[in-house]
Amino acid sequence: MAETATAQAVLQASFPGMCPIEDALQQLAAAGIEERGAIFTRREVVDFILDLVGYTADQPLYEQALLEPSFGDGDFLLVAIERLLAAWQKQAPEKPASALSGCIRAIELHRDSFEGTRGKVVSLLRRGGVSLSDAEQLVNVWLKQGDFLLAELPARFDYVVGNPPYVRQELIPDPLIAEYRARYRTVFDRADIYIPFIERSLDLLAEKGTLGFICADRWMKNRYGGPLRQMVASGYHLKIYVDMVDTPAFHSEVIAYPAITVITREKPGPTRIAHRPEISQPGLCALAGTLLGSETPDPQGPVKEMAGIVDGDRPWILESSDQLALVRRLERDFPTLEEAGCKVGIGVATGADKAFIGPFDELDVEDDRKLPLAMTRDILSGEVQWRGLGVVNPFADEGGLVDLARYPRLRRYLEARKDQIAKRHVAQKAPANWYRTIDRIYPALAQKPKLLIPDIKGEAHIVYEGGKLYPHHNLYFITSDEWDLHALQAVLLSGIARLFVATYSTRMRGGYLRFQAQYLRRIRLPCWSDVSAEIKEELIAAAAKGDVAACNRAVFHLYGLSAEERSALGGNGD
Repeated sequence: MAETATAQAVLQASFPGMCPIEDALQQLAAAGIEERGAIFTRREVVDFILDLVGYTADQPLYEQALLEPSFGDGDFLLVAIERLLAAWQKQAPEKPASALSGCIRAIELHRDSFEGTRGKVVSLLRRGGVSLSDAEQLVNVWLKQGDFLLAELPARFDYVVGNPPYVRQELIPDPLIAEYRARYRTVFDRADIYIPFIERSLDLLAEKGTLGFICADRWMKNRYGGPLRQMVASGYHLKIYVDMVDTPAFHSEVIAYPAITVITREKPGPTRIAHRPEISQPGLCALAGTLLGSETPDPQGPVKEMAGIVDGDRPWILESSDQLALVRRLERDFPTLEEAGCKVGIGVATGADKAFIGPFDELDVEDDRKLPLAMTRDILSGEVQWRGLGVVNPFADEGGLVDLARYPRLRRYLEARKDQIAKRHVAQKAPANWYRTIDRIYPALAQKPKLLIPDIKGEAHIVYEGGKLYPHHNLYFITSDEWDLHALQAVLLSGIARLFVATYSTRMRGGYLRFQAQYLRRIRLPCWSDVSAEIKEELIAAAAKGDVAACNRAVFHLYGLSAEERSALGGNGD
């Protein structure tokens, strides 16, 4: 292997550009913190995760193997080595330090981080009573500079711990992402790079081995996490989940939505769940004791135990067992929103709003080349209060772009703004079509009654629009030729909409939910023809009042909810 690496290095130096994967790795190995997705974890959290996976000094760690796949500045690695040395000194002092060579494997791609942490490890070993020669020998075996996703590793591991890099696909050079796709079945759709990190780490676990990661929670619910969820379901146990959103788990503020996940290579079982713990050594130590305890947690305490979270590739429901049961029952008994005759979509994205959008009466184009536009601010009150904006429509009704020669006012308008329109990616990709909006505009949609829903809200915000406005891209819309939209508005204003969106949506900071099309489509809904006349009238009347409690009561009757199910939904009306 060393000879192969040397040959590759010689080839790379002699013929730069001939090894695109190696070029990409060299680029990432010298990248800054943001480019390589480095986020550093606080010591209290590292100790917490090591406790949860069972990597503690009272165990024979000198007989076990731990892997850290992206060690960075050594947040996890150094603490793990401290625990290994403590176990060795306490339980097997007669063992020579060289006997610990199989206990650690740690990989880091970034060269400066590798060298800096290597020095820290040598110093830590020396302070632990290891001779300089043994320390150098151990470090040379334990640490490897390279890409975890491509590196050869010798064996399986009893523990895999760490904080994998959070890097979006578009930031990874094309040859490298192509290689990842060829090697890892979980690099699906727009999966971030931590996804194959988890896949490979799970593959490397020994029987009854344990993985403990802190990383973004998006894969647990999003589409791109499906293959990884399926992998967990097929041979692993989701043992512990701790929601870390809005906690100071890292040394710096991060945008990612982190969670601690402990997964073992053993028969599946119930999952213990905690949410947003206090980040302190005593608090996390006590929480670890409860999460790992032999007794079933107190239902009123900070830890819940739930069964059935992992179910093939389906998104994980990590809120409460009664809500999980209700969602599964509704999914069994009712069709989806779109199967019930409703269409979900999103408004137009132009790529250059300042050019395509303006006061409707001031858009100096032909009358059939503009449409009145509904923006998020137009519906803040819960009713449509149009502020008078419009959007320029460059598309012909029969498809394709209009011929600008036939629309002199439109041509003058667009050419006056060509600098900002033509620099968009969509325009550069097809220069002849430089004046198209990112999304095609369908004028008939403006004339169709619809429900408008902002993307990000704390609660469902569903506004009826009677068929005069075209929605902007920050608004989702629902139309239907079967359901009465006022009745549907009552359903979506009720706790049913929030239940499904909260179940499947990834939560934003501050507890906000994303009412996106992919989550709205998961809502279950009876067919309109199956709804009694009495309940139809009740739904329509509740929506007309804007009374959420009345909407909930009508929905209880619509779905035939039991008292327990009504409680799970957040209400107990008659």
